[in-house]
This record gives sequence, C-alpha cells and structure tokens, in this order.
Amino acid sequence: MNRLLIKNIRTLAGIVPADTLLLRGEQMGSAEQIDGAWLLAEDGVIVGFGPMETCPAEEADKVVDASGRVVFPAFCDSHSHIVYAGSREGEFRDKIAGMTYQEVAARGGGILNSADRLHEASEEELFEAAYHRAWRMIRTGAATLEIKSGYGLTTEDELKMLRVVARLQRELPATVKATFLGAHAVGRAFAGRQSDYVDHVCEQMLPAVAEQGVAEFVDVFCDSGFFTPEETARILECGARYGLRPKIHANELASSGGVQVGIRYGALSVDHLEEANEQDVADLAASATIPTVLPGASFFSNLPFAPARKMIDAGLPVAIASDCNPGSSPSGNMVFLWSLACIKMRLTPEEALSALTINGAAALGLSADRGAISVGRRADLVISKPVPSLAYIPYSFGEELVESVIINGKMV
Repeated sequence: MNRLLIKNIRTLAGIVPADTLLLRGEQMGSAEQIDGAWLLAEDGVIVGFGPMETCPAEEADKVVDASGRVVFPAFCDSHSHIVYAGSREGEFRDKIAGMTYQEVAARGGGILNSADRLHEASEEELFEAAYHRAWRMIRTGAATLEIKSGYGLTTEDELKMLRVVARLQRELPATVKATFLGAHAVGRAFAGRQSDYVDHVCEQMLPAVAEQGVAEFVDVFCDSGFFTPEETARILECGARYGLRPKIHANELASSGGVQVGIRYGALSVDHLEEANEQDVADLAASATIPTVLPGASFFSNLPFAPARKMIDAGLPVAIASDCNPGSSPSGNMVFLWSLACIKMRLTPEEALSALTINGAAALGLSADRGAISVGRRADLVISKPVPSLAYIPYSFGEELVESVIINGKMV
C-alpha cells in the first residue's frame, strides 16, 4: 500500500460531497475549504482529510509539509488540440494587422494550414512535440486532458493523429481522452464540395476510427463558415452508431444552431459559446449538456468572451478548458485561464476553480472519481507555492505558483 500524507495545508479547497458530479450556478462558488488541513491518500485514492487537530499519527510512505500552501484538485482540461506540427505565428501577425478568423481561413490558412503541416510530419515527430506540450500542461496543474484530432482532414492523417493520442494515453501520467474531429474544416481535396466531405467523414473516416478503437468522442465545428446544424446532425448520428458520444464546437463565430443540435443529440458538452445568446442559455439550462467556455481563445483571437457570468446566474454548470492549439489559443496554462475567467468573465476565484476542475471532469464523464476533494476520489492534486490565500493564485496572473502536481497519489 502506497500512502501519501499532506499536512499543515494553509487551505484545502475544492471539497464536495462524494456523490456530487458537477456544480451548477451558485453551487459553483460553494465548494468547501478547510484552513489548516491535512489530506491522506492510499494507492492513489483520497481516504481522509480534515483540520490539523484531527491529523492521523500513523506513518505514511511520503509526508509532504504544505505549510503556507494551498492544495486543490488538479485541473481537468476537457478541450485541447495539442497534436499538431509547426506553429502559426505568421497568422498571429495577420490578426494583429486586422484580419479576422474567417478571413484567415478563407485564404487557406487556419486549420488548413495546420493540416498541410501535419501531413508532412511523421508520427514520431507529432508524438514528440505533443508529449512536450502535454508535460507543460501537466506541470501547470492539469491531470486530465482531452485531445482532439482535426488537423488531418484525410482518413490517413486523422488516424495518424489519433494513434499519437493513443500513445500519449500510454506514456503520460495524466488521464488522456481522445476525440475524433474530422469535421474541423473541409479538406483541401474536397474544396467546394462540402457535402461530399461530410459523406467522406461518415462513410470512410468514422468506420476507420471505430475499427481502430482510437476515439471515445466525436466533435464537429458547427459554426458560421464551417459545418451546418444539418451536416452536424448527420455526423453525430453516424458517430452514435459507433458508440462515439458528441462534444460540439458551437457558437464561436455566430449563434449558429450548434447549441441546439448538440443538445438534441445528447452532447456531453458544447464548447466555445462566445456568441451564445439568451435562447442558447435557456436551452442549455433545460438540458444535461455542459457549456464549456474557452477564455484563452477569446483572449488570443480578440473574440468576445463567452457569457459565463450569465450562464452561472442562470444555474448552468459551466466548465472552462484551454482550447490549446496553434492558431487561436497556443497555451495550455490553466492557471492563466483561471485569471482570465475572474478578470474578463467576472467569475469568483471559487467559481472559476469549480469550472476548471469538477465541471471540466464532468464534461468528460469523469467526475465520479476526480475533479474534487472527497473520500473515494482519485488523488489528483495541485500544491501551490506559499501564498496568502486561494484568491491570490488567479489574482497574481503570470506568476508561476504551482509548486507540485500529484497524479493518482504520486508526485510527477
């Protein structure tokens, strides 16, 4: 038995009842905190915690003195695109000069640019680059990562990406979930033939993905200038026949109907939502679909920030993810997203932490055993550097305040 004891914790945050699977609305700011605390994990599972006066005297294999430090659940990043080749700083210059996301895409840049580079890269090159990106994310506190395909846009290259994700699943200490996003854009070979490309996704790509067993979710970029709700519905219906649950890109560029098609097909989450309107919020409030906002994309691409404050006030279980990708959010630093959520979306530090942890886990169907502090959940934890309070972490944006990351009860 491997026992880890963390003692003298300044603040233990993110405590919820063991049967809580997500936090809605005002609940997001209500997760319990204990000042002056201890936590004990056995074989990677939390078995006890409480105030220091109740700290067990029994011995542990590893004892960590967290004096002056905050301990909270490790982040669950439910939306990323970290398997890619090269970078797109040329487009960064174009956007500084005033080009929009749509204008960059219309001239063959954006996703198609990444697809061209990925086609030329070997599987080993893609793995090495993604492995290092993933470790950067882990070191800033992420213990669970979702990774999408979508820069292949051919059957062969989509499978190449998903094989890289499968290798990351085997070789990283973090939990990795794979999402098939063949409908990220129309591949160059199908230029001007979007309907034919949708046929290709359904008739060629999805069967091949299912045969190799390399994805758990199916995603579609349902938005203005990309895929329509009708095309999205067809792909989701096809994915469902192979047991792939939907996670949808929706309403980044317009209120496109992506929220509604996602809800109709039982999407676990709808992600982006920069252009979500009152009807979208109302529809989400009446559904089991989790709204996932991506403040890094809004920050980097100079887009509106999703109305997360309105969503929480309407009782929704908002999640926050990185959208780490080479074109619109080239960072997987969840601590920075914590700051953005507070500063630009007007979430409290506690609400934002819930969105980054338990609700992010719920957006992957994993919140029964991670994303919060409770007996029986996995000991996926972050220990901060010495700080005066939990709120200091998002307040002091840009400062490196993660000291240690624990995944499955082990320091990484």
